Amino acid sequence: MTNLAPDRAAGPSLRGAPQPATLPLLPALVVAAGAGLLLDTAFPDKGWWFTAFPAIALALIAMQGRRIGAAILVGLVFGGTFYWPHIEWASEFLGVLPWSALAGVMTLWNGAAAALIALTYRWVPRVWGGAKARLLLVPAVVAGLWTAREAIASVWPYGGFSWGRVAFSQSDSPIAPLFAWVGVSGVSFAMVFVVAMAVAAAQEAIRNPRQSVALGALVTVGALVLVVIPPWTALPGTSPANTPTLRVGAVQGATKAGYFDPPDAFGDNLIAQVAATEPLYSQDVDVVVWPEGASDANPLAYPWAADLWDEVSRRADAPLIGGAITTRQLDKVDANGEPVPEYFNTVMLWQAGEGSPESRVLDYYDKKHPVPFGEYVPDRAFWRQFAPDLIDLIQREYTPGTTDSVFDLGDGVIVGNAICFDIVDDQLLTEMVEQGAQIVFAETNNADFGRTDESVQQLAIARIRAIETARTVVNISTVGTSAIVLPDGTIDQQLPWYEPGVMVADVPLLTTVTPAVVVGRQLEWLAAIIGLAGLLIAGVGVRGRRARR
Repeated sequence: MTNLAPDRAAGPSLRGAPQPATLPLLPALVVAAGAGLLLDTAFPDKGWWFTAFPAIALALIAMQGRRIGAAILVGLVFGGTFYWPHIEWASEFLGVLPWSALAGVMTLWNGAAAALIALTYRWVPRVWGGAKARLLLVPAVVAGLWTAREAIASVWPYGGFSWGRVAFSQSDSPIAPLFAWVGVSGVSFAMVFVVAMAVAAAQEAIRNPRQSVALGALVTVGALVLVVIPPWTALPGTSPANTPTLRVGAVQGATKAGYFDPPDAFGDNLIAQVAATEPLYSQDVDVVVWPEGASDANPLAYPWAADLWDEVSRRADAPLIGGAITTRQLDKVDANGEPVPEYFNTVMLWQAGEGSPESRVLDYYDKKHPVPFGEYVPDRAFWRQFAPDLIDLIQREYTPGTTDSVFDLGDGVIVGNAICFDIVDDQLLTEMVEQGAQIVFAETNNADFGRTDESVQQLAIARIRAIETARTVVNISTVGTSAIVLPDGTIDQQLPWYEPGVMVADVPLLTTVTPAVVVGRQLEWLAAIIGLAGLLIAGVGVRGRRARR
């Protein structure tokens, strides 16, 4: 029979008192479920950024003092009630099974992290006793472990999945300027640290009411630190004012996803995209930007498609940056030793001209991180055993790109490209700015996900990237949500969903480099080390004291 009484930490108190379980197990599971559902409301489409903080608090309270098995169960409930509704859009493309598999993997990560956080609440106060350790050290280790879980899950397995990091809920928050200083992982760490400190302060106040004012002041100072950091672009020498500009024309074609289209529909997307571009020709733009997969006919393979790309570039009197699926003959061979073409999700810098189509491609970027189980199937033979019909739907195996993601438009203008889910890749955005990008084009095809929350969640991430890098982000989608986001994260222009349209804007070309770009990745490592090393040292200390006793 399940014991619903509060878990007790094993063994006598050694130096400080371990954090006891705040709630019996069954209420803790209910609280964890509520925390997951509440956290989802902090993200678009609700976008109630402030609910992220109580959601984190409830999750931590449910984990406190639990034994490992109970903590894992709490973490699974919290992760499941968050991720299943949060990424429900994943079911639109291939169905319930891939959605459940992805949400399940992320839920398992939450279960593992919950066990480590519960151990932190049990071990750290034993080794480092006193209120200061409970108010500062324990929250730092907890926040480090939370950040480590987000960071590892963002890159592993199969390239990871970065969606749902708590910092991604804060695009409209007063703490949004913090992204330029510490990056996404730094904001996640700061959020969890302040919440964990607030929870600890409330519990200390219950134990010692005389200290309530001082404890409240401590939490207030911690919260104020998050909101008083000035925007990077408001500092002298970093403002977009009086900087060179680029006149960008971005086109939303309101086209189909195209992946499963019948042969007789081939070329429809390209024709619709060309038609939607018509209003740009009188706008005197410096560059035309199309979304990911805007051209369902590869202009390098079909002369009539190349002619249409030429027409757009010539009539706009500007280069065209657009997406298409390209093929190349590299080193892959089939079972008979015959060469097999490799597929790439590509955006090309195209300039109208004479000669072969290849001569009109001034540069190209192949997506570095194709989406597993969407753009390719890792370990296909293994996974096909479980869902052969589903796996066989994914016929193309996109090859990861090896090119850099920046294009030189001439006259010293360098643009970066982030294809679809590239926008959640911290390292790619960092490298882009390090390679000189003054503006980011985020080309994406959201038609696969229908009228779900995916596109508005992606736009929120694009806004965060604009703040983090101090770059304008042109988020251009096949169907929406397309928007031009300025370096301070504000939306300059936005197009309606599923309607063809164009956006034209003179956007600043900044060369300033934010602290997040310089040290953001290192801060992520530091946060993870604080969490993992703090827990490890505490565990060794507890075992050593037990052995001596």
